[in-house]
Amino acid sequence: MNLKISTKTLELKHTWTISRGSSTSKTYNFIELEAEGVTGLGEAAHNVRYDESLESIHDFLENTRPVLASANPMEYFELGLEIAKLGEGQQAAKAAIDIALMDWNAKKLGVPLYRVLGLRAGKTPLTSYSIGIDTLEVMQQKIIEARDYPLLKIKLGGENDEAIMQAVREVTNKTIRVDANEGWRDRNEALEKITWLAQMGVEFVEQPMPANRLEDIAWLRQRSPLPLVADEDVKTAKDIPALAQAYDGINIKIMKSGGLQEAWRMILLARSLGLKIMLGCMVESALGITAAAHLSPLVDWADLDGNLLIKNDPYQGSYVSEGKIILPNATGIGVQPTF
Repeated sequence: MNLKISTKTLELKHTWTISRGSSTSKTYNFIELEAEGVTGLGEAAHNVRYDESLESIHDFLENTRPVLASANPMEYFELGLEIAKLGEGQQAAKAAIDIALMDWNAKKLGVPLYRVLGLRAGKTPLTSYSIGIDTLEVMQQKIIEARDYPLLKIKLGGENDEAIMQAVREVTNKTIRVDANEGWRDRNEALEKITWLAQMGVEFVEQPMPANRLEDIAWLRQRSPLPLVADEDVKTAKDIPALAQAYDGINIKIMKSGGLQEAWRMILLARSLGLKIMLGCMVESALGITAAAHLSPLVDWADLDGNLLIKNDPYQGSYVSEGKIILPNATGIGVQPTF
């Protein structure tokens, strides 16, 4: 296989702020894997939270060239394991390779990826639409602009959480999901906030406290009136067994897991342990979002809105109609470039 690496900058419609910081654009590595006249596409939406950068992802991708050059893309299972062994971390780089491999194989077979996976396109769930932290007035305006989305995810984890939620409820009565992004440091503070949020019509709370605090989360879960969903606490399948005693569900992201194959394994393992499953994302183009969307018929909740936050998406693929994810009726992942 021949590997081509490029970078693209995604400009955001609004400044994106969560409890850890803000950004107005994202620059990522994108790849093309070509063999036998077929090209698979991949995206590496890296995240500094996981010690990734544009440069570290690029370096990892370069290191895959010798393996890819002599590999058979149809043997994607073994190839995925070999790529994973090239180094720890850099999950977004591994995800880009895996997405491209799965795209290549489905294109080679001449069918959409969900067909290769044995899934039905009509079973996709509704996706939430994320509202980043901002001034109360801007957050209210974002909610008004998101009128076509029946589910909203509100980012909290700061000092004015109550003011934000009160402002949210002034302009909408939609179902709300809350993501604290590790923002609440004390378990008593977290319990107090969650108890209050339960009175505000919130469905569940995602990652209320910093990762690796499972004793505190287990304590919190015993007392919480709302389900708790792990995000930063879970990356790959090996993390899941320990979480089953502390959380009600997990948020699987393709860029955290290292690709679609690992995400599939995570879904099966989480189900066996009785956990609910959310399929989430980073801020990504339609390439990464559409790849993940092919797995969405398997999950309870979806938060696949990263591309909806971008004003210059270089790809088009899956889209959202009245909140429901619509998969493209095309071979492979089904994305087309807009450039």
